[in-house]
Amino acid sequence: MLSYRHAFHAGNHADVLKHVLLVELIRHLRQKEKAFWVIDSHAGAGQYPLNSGYATRLTEYVDGIGRLWPCRDLPPALEHYVQLVRLANPDGQLRRYPGSPRIALSLLRNQDRLRLFELHSTEARLLRDEFAACGRQVIIAATDGYGGLRALLPPPPRRGLILIDPSYEEKADYARVIAALQDGLERFATGIYAVWYPLLEKREASTLPQKLKSLPSGRWLNVTLRVREVAVDGFGMAGSGMFVANPPWQLAQTLRETMPYLARSLAQDATAGFTLEEGGE
Repeated sequence: MLSYRHAFHAGNHADVLKHVLLVELIRHLRQKEKAFWVIDSHAGAGQYPLNSGYATRLTEYVDGIGRLWPCRDLPPALEHYVQLVRLANPDGQLRRYPGSPRIALSLLRNQDRLRLFELHSTEARLLRDEFAACGRQVIIAATDGYGGLRALLPPPPRRGLILIDPSYEEKADYARVIAALQDGLERFATGIYAVWYPLLEKREASTLPQKLKSLPSGRWLNVTLRVREVAVDGFGMAGSGMFVANPPWQLAQTLRETMPYLARSLAQDATAGFTLEEGGE
């Protein structure tokens, strides 16, 4: 966990899926005037250079945001997302990628708040530098996000989005994610919870979605994006998924309109595709 640096993977296919949903969920919360909070359990550095440092080693963004960047026929949800990435690159050149905290802040109003957790000391320092001028609207805690959620839920306005997106480099993360969602729903049953997870050959990864679905969360939505076949050696992500507890009613239809385009655009081989499920009350 503490050796993980998201900059290696910034802007890849997993970020695209996660951030498309993040944008749509915040846009939904903005429809009402009442304030809301966005809470990110594993915030990372906030923003990442793509033309220097870690991102240049794997250049995963090329097959992620890089494929959408030049497109002018994007479905609305992808257009909303790409426009926010463009705000981070005002000269029109894709040089920086905004992480979840920066994307979230760009959509918040004066009355809304952003609460960020990041345990990695270097990432936490970069995160503080990134949002140093934001005052009380953005509060950063250099601590464990799972425990942090327990302290913040329910948020004072009783409206909020909780993003749970660890690296899953530690096997324990799978169980901790389930426990965090279960505890969160008990403390703040009406919150929107978005859980990101990787598509891997590991048993813990393949069984996680079903365990999330079995929690008493009311309505849920589960979407996956697979960009390639799993490698013969079992290493590397073939794709990723997002499980949303208490999703907005219109989110499923938005994804039905968006995911075919996204799967075609980010496909790396003929096995690429997506799944979309709904369940609960």
